[in-house]
Amino acid sequence: MAMSFFDQFASPSYLGVPLIAVAITLPWVLYPTPPSRWINNRLITIQGWLINRFTSQLMLPLNVGGHKWALLLASLMVFLITINMLGLLPYTFTPTTQLSLNMGFAVPLWLATVIIGMRNQPTVALGHLLPEGTPIPLIPVLIIIETISLFIRPLALGVRLTANLTAGHLLIQLIATAVFVLLPMMPTVAILTAVVLFLLTLLEVAVAMIQAYVFVLLLSLYLQENV
Repeated sequence: MAMSFFDQFASPSYLGVPLIAVAITLPWVLYPTPPSRWINNRLITIQGWLINRFTSQLMLPLNVGGHKWALLLASLMVFLITINMLGLLPYTFTPTTQLSLNMGFAVPLWLATVIIGMRNQPTVALGHLLPEGTPIPLIPVLIIIETISLFIRPLALGVRLTANLTAGHLLIQLIATAVFVLLPMMPTVAILTAVVLFLLTLLEVAVAMIQAYVFVLLLSLYLQENV
């Protein structure tokens, strides 16, 4: 029984073919496509307004050079939110509960920000490894610590997203199992537990959106240091 709780995180397959690619590409079909007419419908108007608000807020602390990342970061934000929200539906698979997928997003984007900083302003980029006014005996130690913290950033991005979504899915499954077990024995307790499950589901909806936003926000902060 304990192992069955983790079956929901196993990558699904059909005839030996992994279906994670379908789970990643299918959400793009759900997005409304802007028509060729000048006047859009309400759904596309709200979608465009939300994306514009998010992009302008995200690009606010960046200079003009960092605005080239606006399309990439906004697309990543919408993509992660969609996958996280669809993963809350019954009998669905959440690709972002896989650490390998999240690291596949985090490592290349983090590495791109580091490469941009080393190419455009190597002195400033290397200056982050040594705070100003550091005593001479502490210089080697601080350089090692800052270097380790720099390389931990992509790992923290991937682990944070994976851990939050995995913990939420496990809690929902545990409480849902408790509701079914308690219903024939203690209906009152089962109803109270069902209310807790409903509130936890609302919390997980918020976590699904917030974690996607935090992932993209941290990437923009890393980019801010290097442009």
